[in-house]
Parts: sequence; C-alpha cells; structure tokens
Amino acid sequence: MRLTRALYFASTALVIFGLSVGVARAQQPDGPQTSAPPPAARPAQPVAARGPVERIDVPSGTRFAVVLENGISTRGAKPGDSLYFRTAFPITQNNRIVVPVGSYLRGELVESKRPGRIKGRGEFRMRLNTLILPNGYTVDLNAAPRSADSGGKETMDSEGKVTGSGGKGKDVETVATTTVTGAGIGAIAGGAKGAGIGAGIGGLAGLGAILLTRGPEAELPRGSTLDVVLEHDLILDGSQIQYTNVGQASPITPPPARAQ
Repeated sequence: MRLTRALYFASTALVIFGLSVGVARAQQPDGPQTSAPPPAARPAQPVAARGPVERIDVPSGTRFAVVLENGISTRGAKPGDSLYFRTAFPITQNNRIVVPVGSYLRGELVESKRPGRIKGRGEFRMRLNTLILPNGYTVDLNAAPRSADSGGKETMDSEGKVTGSGGKGKDVETVATTTVTGAGIGAIAGGAKGAGIGAGIGGLAGLGAILLTRGPEAELPRGSTLDVVLEHDLILDGSQIQYTNVGQASPITPPPARAQ
C-alpha cells in the first residue's frame, strides 16, 4: 500500500513539472534572443559661425541736445532724485544715424542745496548715466550737462552744477527802500528826530524781512533744453541699431521767462 502511494505521488509530481516546463517554453519567443539595438545617435548639428560684432564708438566729447522731461527746483529736490530727458537732435556717424531723435536719457541729482537766508545761492548738480534707444536697446552712459536754457538766470559749470541767481543786490535794495520809507513816516510824525527813529524802525523791519526770506531757488523747468557732453566713449553694438524709424522730433515748448 505504501509503495503504491509513493508511486502515485511521484507520477503526479512529474506531470506537474512537465506542465510547468511546457508553459515556460510556450512563453518564450521563437528564434534566438537578441538585445534591442541602441537608438542611432543623431549627428551633431553644425554651429553657425557668427560674424564679427560691429562696434560703434561714439567718442567722448560728443554733444547731445536734450530736453528735460521733469522739472527740477532746489525747493524740493534732493540727491538721488531721477531725471528724464529725450534727445532733440540725432547723432550720426559715417552718414548713419546711431542715436536717433526721441531716444531717452536717465540721470539723477547728485547734490542739492537751497539758498540761505543771509547768504548763499541755490545749487544742484546732476549726472546722466543711461541711454535708451527707441527699440529698447539700453547702454550705460557717462555724461554731464554743460549749458541749459531755463528761461531764468541760472548758470552751469563744467561738472553739471546749476547755480541760481544771487539775491544780494535785491536784498540791499529792499533794506534801503524800507529805511527811506520809515524815515519819511518818522519825519511826518515828529520831525528830524522822528525821521531818525523811523529810519531805524524801517531798517530793522527790512533786515527782519531779509532774514526770514530765502534767496531765489535754482530751477530748471520742464521743457528746458540742455547741451550734454559725453565724458567717456560710448560703445554701441551695431546689430542693435538697425532702425526702421530713425525718430521724429517732437515740438519743443521752451519754459517761460522768469523774473529773478
């Protein structure tokens, strides 16, 4: 009985093993097994050779005619304030416009000082440090104004410092006028002695008015025209200035004359 059971289990195991081997063979593809070939490498694309970059050198000393877009006054100006200009005349080189009309310049106030109550004049100094062409091409700039038409009596030095007119002569005239007026009033009130007292009172009143009043502010109104000079060469990339529109001048409204 035991022998019969052993033979039965052995034959069953052989049958199961044979079935497993058959299934495994059936799952294998026909023919020899080979690994998939790697994808073919694409040939390297040739890099297009760039031609030499065209360099345009605008030399130092070149003058730009510009118009001020925002007014400046020592009454409220402070160092660091932004200044905005636009060109009113093109810059050319080799019969080609390199900086067209309507280009923008950005600068800033370097210093600003209000006029004093006893002495001193209003002053401010500015620098221009960025040039933006109509197509958006932006380059660093190192320039300072040399002259300005402000409609007033401001003066400008070679470093771009604007100085307002002095008020000393006007102050002296004010004191003298007030003194004479006081003397006249005193004379009417009490003769020669009253004239002296009135003159003293008038002089003190005039001096007090001067001490409470500042001199004329230094100002450049919007629309002032300035002559700006490059202090270093300006290097431009020729590929960036292929203009289809070389700019159009805008009407310039000069600031009105100011009494100072």
